[in-house]
Amino acid sequence: MHFQLTDDQLALRDGVRELLEGRFGHEALRAALDTPGLDRALWRELGEAGFFALRLPEAEGGVGLGLPEAVLAFEQAGRVLLPGPLVATHLAAGAGEGAGVPGAATGETVVTAVQGGLVEWLDEADVVRGDASGAVPLRSVDPLTPLHRVPDGGVTDPLAAPRAVPRTAPLAVLLTAAEQLGSASRTCELAVQHARAREQFGQPVGAFQAVKHLCAGMLERVETARAAVYAAAVTADPLDIAAARLLADEAARRGARDCLQVHGGMGFTWESDVHLHLKRAWVRSCRSGDVTESEEMLAADLLVELPGVAV
Repeated sequence: MHFQLTDDQLALRDGVRELLEGRFGHEALRAALDTPGLDRALWRELGEAGFFALRLPEAEGGVGLGLPEAVLAFEQAGRVLLPGPLVATHLAAGAGEGAGVPGAATGETVVTAVQGGLVEWLDEADVVRGDASGAVPLRSVDPLTPLHRVPDGGVTDPLAAPRAVPRTAPLAVLLTAAEQLGSASRTCELAVQHARAREQFGQPVGAFQAVKHLCAGMLERVETARAAVYAAAVTADPLDIAAARLLADEAARRGARDCLQVHGGMGFTWESDVHLHLKRAWVRSCRSGDVTESEEMLAADLLVELPGVAV
């Protein structure tokens, strides 16, 4: 079987990247740090571009594409650290996950969700999926992701009704993994760019073996995670999604740390974007039941397959 992207998928990926880098590039990212709050104009632009309606049937006003295409779009969103409850709003648009929230597909309505006892962008949201009663604000490590904690844990499924039995929506996990993949890919690029440009002792720091190993390890984790995320987008199997989530989380978190190492003290400064990728990776890893739920799912499946082992 061949899992190469089609020409249409490549065009979609490149088009979304061009849109996001043009609309939310480095300067816009810095402006967002200085002016907290969700950019409603940008949100509506995303809606007009079909970002939230990618998987919605054309008969319902959507783009009519599938989960692999949505993964490609969310990967690009992760690259630029696009803020906002993207996953929750995308899922709220519909596409087979139940009745859609009016205005979610077009970006007129901002939808957030209770996930793992946390709620992102609660004060900015028009609709909250899950029970956020008693939510208290937290000091988020990521300045572009305001958080609230729900005292009783809330509902982890962004598609569930209030007071429903908590569970994690696999699609929410997969789209979060796609964002992590995009961030990991970007930090790998930033590390390589710095290693080529920064000189010490009369040569680029990338010429030193220790730096080469860091960059090689980052690339290996990115490509491994990419294969897993893309495959999970094709199969939509919960176990494949759990594995993809673990690999993408590791690629994003370790990649950002290694990128900081390549940059040295410069990576820790506020002027650098590297620390923002690390902070966003930490926040995403706590979304949708955190990595423990995916680990337990895979472990349970392995135990079932072992003869003579009772689960």
